[in-house]
Amino acid sequence: MPVTHRLDRAVVAVSVNPDLGTEVVDTLLRDYADDIDAVRVIHYVTALRTVTIVAHVET
Repeated sequence: MPVTHRLDRAVVAVSVNPDLGTEVVDTLLRDYADDIDAVRVIHYVTALRTVTIVAHVET
């Protein structure tokens, strides 16, 4: 599967459910990893439920 499709699936999952992943200790960040697609997304949800994402894709 192309990298953009793998990343897109993870971003959609996080946008639908911002509570996905585990909380990063002492921060407001959440860490979501999809082992099947080898994608890791670190995200932050603002008070207005806007999701800011930093992603890493294993190749």
